[in-house]
Amino acid sequence: MLLSRAHPLKERSEGMTIQTSLHLLISADAIEARVRAMADEIHRDHPDGVHLVAVLKGAFVFLSDLARAMPGRCSLDFMAVSSYGTSTRSSGQVQLLKDLESTLEGRDVVIVEDIVDTGLTLNYLQHILRARSPRHLRTACLLSKPSRRQVDVTVDYIGFEIEDRFVVGYGLDFAEQYRNLPYIAVLDGPPR
Repeated sequence: MLLSRAHPLKERSEGMTIQTSLHLLISADAIEARVRAMADEIHRDHPDGVHLVAVLKGAFVFLSDLARAMPGRCSLDFMAVSSYGTSTRSSGQVQLLKDLESTLEGRDVVIVEDIVDTGLTLNYLQHILRARSPRHLRTACLLSKPSRRQVDVTVDYIGFEIEDRFVVGYGLDFAEQYRNLPYIAVLDGPPR
C-alpha cells in the first residue's frame, strides 16, 4: 500500500538540516474501517463492558477512535512508558512514567497499544497488569511488526501487520513530531 509519491520534508536537528520524506502506508479511511471492526471484535468478546488502558503517548489517537466506535460500555485509563527516547529504535529498557489511576481487579481489561515492535514494552505491561488481578487481560494494537519480535507476546486484536519500517502518524511520532497526521506514513531519512 506504499505510494510512490513522497512528501519531502526538511528537519532541523542540532543546527543541521536533515532531509526526510514521508510515504503513505495506511490511509485514514483504511484506519477508520479497521478500528471500527476492532471495536466490534472487542465488544463481541466483552459484551458486558471493557476497561481500555491506553499506552501514552502513541496510543491516544487510536484509543479515542476505538472508544468512540465501541458499541457497549467502556471505561478508560492511561499509562505512560518509554523505551525509545528520541531514537527510531527501542532501547530495550522500559521505564514506567505514569501508572494507572484505577484498579483492575476483577475487570475485563484491554491494553491499547499503538505499535508492537520488539514486544519488550508489551511484555512488561502485560506482566505488571496481570499481577493486578483483572478478570481478563487482552491486548489491542494498531500496528504489529512481527519481524522485530525479541520476546513472544500475545496480541489479541491487531489492526495491521507491517514490515520493519519506521512509521509515524495517527499518534506515532519521531521526536514528538507527526502525531497529528490522520494516516500512517513511513518516515525515510532520519538518523538511526
